This record gives sequence, C-alpha cells and structure tokens, in this order.
Amino acid sequence: MNKGKIGVQMMMLKEKVEELGAYETMKKLHELGFGAVEVSQIPMTEENVAELKRASKDFDIKIAAMSAPLEPMLPGAPGETLTDDFDKIVKDCKTLDCNFLRIGMLPLTVMGDKDQIMAFIERAEAMAGKLAEHGIELYYHTHHIEFQKYDGEYLLDIIKNNTSKLGFELDVHWIQRAGVNPVEFIKEYKGRISLLHLKDYRIGKLDVNKEDLEDMGKFFQKFTNLIEFAEVGEGNLDIKAIIEAGLESGAQYFLIEQDDTYGRDPFDCLKLSAENLREIGYADWF
Repeated sequence: MNKGKIGVQMMMLKEKVEELGAYETMKKLHELGFGAVEVSQIPMTEENVAELKRASKDFDIKIAAMSAPLEPMLPGAPGETLTDDFDKIVKDCKTLDCNFLRIGMLPLTVMGDKDQIMAFIERAEAMAGKLAEHGIELYYHTHHIEFQKYDGEYLLDIIKNNTSKLGFELDVHWIQRAGVNPVEFIKEYKGRISLLHLKDYRIGKLDVNKEDLEDMGKFFQKFTNLIEFAEVGEGNLDIKAIIEAGLESGAQYFLIEQDDTYGRDPFDCLKLSAENLREIGYADWF
C-alpha cells in the first residue's frame, strides 16, 4: 500500500524551542516516534539551523518543509522574506536537505482585496519559478479566508486556476471552518498538493456563568465562538477519509498542527494525536 509520512508542524513548539533549544525539542519529537517536521515560526538563526541539522541527522527526522513569507506580513515587520533574503533561505533549505518551502498566509495588507491578492499570487508564482531552478517547490498554506466567493467562485480556486508552479498546503480544519467538505475538496486539488495539515475541529464546552446570563452580548460571544483546534482524532473530522483523499491526491507529508492547545503541554497534545493516528491504521507512517 502507498503511504505518506506523518510529521509535526513546529509552529506549535516555538516556545519549546525557546525554552529547550531546537535540538532537545527534536529529540523529544523523536521519543514520541515522529520522523518528519515542518519548520515554522522558529527564527532561522545560524545556531537554530545548525541544531536542526544535527538533530535531523542524529534522530533521523526529515525536515519536510520550511516557512518563508514572500513579503513582510505588515510593512516593516521583522524577519526574513523570500523577496529580500532569497539566497539565505535557499542556503538554509540546502543545508537542511529540504525541498519544500511554504508561505504561511497572505500578507495582512492585501487581505479582503481581490486585486491585491491576485497581484500577490502573481508574485508568488514568479517566485515559485525562481525557486524551482534550485530544486525547491513553493507552497501556499490555506485558511478560511480563501473560501470567500467572487462571482460564485472560491478565491482559492481562482488562485489555483491562475497558477501552475505554486502548490497548495491545504489545512483541513480551515476548510471545515469555511463550510466545505475537506475530503471532497482535497480531491479537487489532485496534483497540486504535497503537504497537508492534519488539524481536527472540535466544538468546545460552553462554560456559562451568572454574569453571562445577565449580559446577552457576553453569552452570545461565548456561544458563537465554541470552535476549537483539536488534537487529531479528538474532533469531528473524518481523519481516515481525509488522509486517504490526501494520499490519492499526491500528498506526501501529513503534518499535525494545533494552533491553540488551550493550556495543555503541546507535547502531550502531539502524543495524543499520534496515538489516535496509530490506532486508525497509520502506525507505519511515523
């Protein structure tokens, strides 16, 4: 049977990297049985790159993908961008033997403006061509905002139909949050995805106190904001069907991500996600 590789989106471990260092964080992931990571929201300092490389070798953990914005999220925002730090980012990819780079989200300055978004996508497509010369593929990570409709068509489909080099890292929680069936939607992106985010979708507990009942605004604030990012297998998504659709559509890496762990240690959340995935038949994907 064909199989993919289950890994971890390290965005949820950025505080662990600050506290323990990149090497010890990777060691802990190795102890939990993981063999692949996507590096995101971790400063790519000389030290971090060296520690990631050492850990990758020592623990046999593949650096599946790395993150780099095309441009700053906001004017003057700190951090590397593909536009300004192209050579350095390519060098880091080569050092870490990584062939996938991903843009985490649209710059905040273009959100909500279709023309500006499409101009940004045009620049991303050009950058994908430039990176391809170095053997690196560029992917765009989706949220719910790309499911806004323009003349009856999802923005994400418009982006897909106007690009050929840019790939898509579909995030199943955000697809669900957009009111779209992740299993069916993944199938429509066959051949354009290599990276898939496994993130479950849970309705949290409604915790109502006396004050909330005295102020209907407060009550409905809680009532309408019950959606949570869940550990994989702890929410309402059909994870097995999602993984099978992903595999069929060309996904190679299935990366566990949880934007908020609601006070729980992220390692504990990852352990639970991993146990659930092993239980439903993916033990040999680790």
